[in-house]
Amino acid sequence: MMASIPKKTSLAAIVACAAVLVASPTLSAETDLSDISREIAKRHDEAVKRLRDWIAAPAIAAENLGYPEGAERMAKLARDAGFQKATVIATDGKPGVFATLDAGAAKTVGLYFMYDVKQFDPAEWTSPPLEGKIVDKPGIGKAMVGRGTVNQKGPEAALLAALHAIRGAGKKMPVNLVLVAEGEEEIGSPHIGQLVHRPEVEAALRNTVGVFMPSAAQDLDGVVTVSLGAKGVVELELVSSGETWGRGPKKDIHSSLKAMVDSPAWRLVKALDTLVSADGNTITIDGYPKPRPLTADEKAMIAAAAKQRSEATMKKQITVDHWIDDLPWVEANERLESQPTVNIEGLVGGYTGPGGKTVLPHRAVAKIDLRLVPDMTFAAAVAALKSHLAKHGFSEIEVNVTGGYDPTSTPAAAPLIQAQVAVLKRAGIDGVLWPRNAGSYPGYVFTGAPLNLASGHWGLGHGSGAHAPDEYYVIESTNPRIQGFDGAAMSFVEYLYELAK
Repeated sequence: MMASIPKKTSLAAIVACAAVLVASPTLSAETDLSDISREIAKRHDEAVKRLRDWIAAPAIAAENLGYPEGAERMAKLARDAGFQKATVIATDGKPGVFATLDAGAAKTVGLYFMYDVKQFDPAEWTSPPLEGKIVDKPGIGKAMVGRGTVNQKGPEAALLAALHAIRGAGKKMPVNLVLVAEGEEEIGSPHIGQLVHRPEVEAALRNTVGVFMPSAAQDLDGVVTVSLGAKGVVELELVSSGETWGRGPKKDIHSSLKAMVDSPAWRLVKALDTLVSADGNTITIDGYPKPRPLTADEKAMIAAAAKQRSEATMKKQITVDHWIDDLPWVEANERLESQPTVNIEGLVGGYTGPGGKTVLPHRAVAKIDLRLVPDMTFAAAVAALKSHLAKHGFSEIEVNVTGGYDPTSTPAAAPLIQAQVAVLKRAGIDGVLWPRNAGSYPGYVFTGAPLNLASGHWGLGHGSGAHAPDEYYVIESTNPRIQGFDGAAMSFVEYLYELAK
């Protein structure tokens, strides 16, 4: 297990902790990383400040906030970390960043960053979401609270800290790097293809051994999941209105008139009810693409992982008492990995403020996301949804697709994945192979044609609360099972050197 940072951590203790992380009989003198671990500890405060400053400057695509400043900041962060070239690239949406670091190395590794974050309501937070305050979390340690701390600026900042430390220690980078950063991940990456498939970007990526996204992979029990893919996603709105329906009001009216006027809000509810079974858990969209069943290898991965991952810990962390149908732990995980979903993110219509306001709304909106597994595609899911609504008499319901993409998959034998397993084994951790993340990221642009690259996630450390209030990322760990910021940064150093072999 990775060394932990004890309470009341001194600089010397951090250095010692990081030294344990890199200790390995397989490392030759040429790859002794102790100087880099000391440099990480030395630069701890500046690295944490870099993260805090980044948290204070959000880019939120859904609100058109922080553009083009977010992209320009991302490019500067890359240049400051040693990338010789970092260019802001325009798309039909928010700009992306393309950066390269040429170390004259034999191998090149791709990096995927997102510089955008989710929306937030400060009233729901116990700590201001843009201050990046360090708070004490019992049983965990000192953590930075703020929007984007774990998703994804904290892990990305830890990787940047690793690059600063390698250079600061006077070491040569073990690999060349190609960075692609986008500013629309949180709205379904609608223009990621315009960034990745630009001739110069695609040409640079073709030379890589694969692309990884920084993450905080340790759960509170210290279990590290090595994911071999991710679900795809479709983000959309379903809109019912008196204007498009031709029935109901064209503006909000008094609710007493419901006795003689149709309701667009009820119309939307009835349309939504056709998409799933009575319990809301089985998709009933006519002609919906069929998911590929789990393979025997995937079932074996899930069974092995279930033995290492704590059901009680997960239930506590996500605040639930039951799985669907009260399934046992293994079967619940099989369902998680194998099943597509139709999820209602939010329902909006009419008056939702304090007290009552007796209106009959002229418009109602459902925010929906669809998760996709292998053998399903973004295009086929959208086409089936539209056809289903028309078939069931709801052709006037607007389907406004805002973003999304296909699922991804990478073989366990890929060098990008095997390097993760090797680093974990050296540290005494048995990484849990996992078929795919239940969440999504736009890795399809890397794993699909024409690039057909391996893609994955990597990084030790811990955080939680992505998309939710009080999102956090651990800076100094008092939990012997998880790493703090410096340990996370050192895990990226280890990984880059492993990938260079």
